Amino acid sequence: MTTPARPAPTIIDVARAAGVSKSLVSLAIRGDAGVSDATRTRILEVADELGYHSNALARGLARGRTQMVGLLVSDLANPYFADVVHGIEEDADATGLGTIIGHGRGSAEVLARRLDEILDLGVDGVIVISAMLDGGTLDRAAARRPVVMVGRPFAPPRRVSVVRNHDEHGAEAAVSHLISLGHRRIAHLASSRRAAATARRDSFERTMRAAGLAPHVIDAGDDGVARLLDRVGAPDGPTACFAGNDRIATAVLSDALDRGLGVPTDLSVVGYDNAEAGRLVRPALTTVEQPREAMGREAMRLLRARIDGDREVAEITLEPRLVVRGSTGPAA
Repeated sequence: MTTPARPAPTIIDVARAAGVSKSLVSLAIRGDAGVSDATRTRILEVADELGYHSNALARGLARGRTQMVGLLVSDLANPYFADVVHGIEEDADATGLGTIIGHGRGSAEVLARRLDEILDLGVDGVIVISAMLDGGTLDRAAARRPVVMVGRPFAPPRRVSVVRNHDEHGAEAAVSHLISLGHRRIAHLASSRRAAATARRDSFERTMRAAGLAPHVIDAGDDGVARLLDRVGAPDGPTACFAGNDRIATAVLSDALDRGLGVPTDLSVVGYDNAEAGRLVRPALTTVEQPREAMGREAMRLLRARIDGDREVAEITLEPRLVVRGSTGPAA
């Protein structure tokens, strides 16, 4: 004979067992003021004994909120996005918010579809960790729910706050480091034509010209790494490389090893991102660290403010820093 399932305990059951009012139990569980430490401890102990769990979603819905925010990322395979999400979830956990993640699989079309799907779930707001969506798409989404973007758009949306890294300063720091080591023939492996990558490329060229040096840019797509390494050792070949991101930089390290080229003796290499892989390869990768987790926390702070009624549209730019490791050394 099957035993009927016991109904889940309610806040009324906790109040009865603790000998207090329902409103006092509610205050104690929410962590609000107006409850002594001893009473709060006793209420929480009783709730734990009964197996009572506070229903944050029900409380949120009573206030017209779901207590959930959507996160939309371009590429889950890229550790950059994972680090930004980590920063967002740290803040969300601390403020009692849950998160739902949508994956765009590197496609603007899929990203736009995922954005609509997340909004249809009734989330309180969305953080878009991508620069692939155009301003019009983001502004239309912001007409439905508060939206914050992490990344660098070509044209800033009108209704969406933006958190981004200072790509120009990061590229300048990377190139200046190589110049300080005596390198004069420095190549840049450009990662893409998106706004952040374009800003890094432009800053590379400006920094080189300001030093009286000729900039050499190679598109990293397809055989860009091979074309760079083919020139190493030639009389006019590069002695250093600034890659648009760490994935490209680690590919340079790997292919250089296969060719018998020494890093940094034959070629110094600087990446961009400070992804975990760059710390694990040998030689460890000199790179520019984007404050990814800080960008995530800042985005969550802006989104919470927008959810609470703040109408100000902000653009926050965080500073990167150069991390010097073993992949760079003096020019031969």
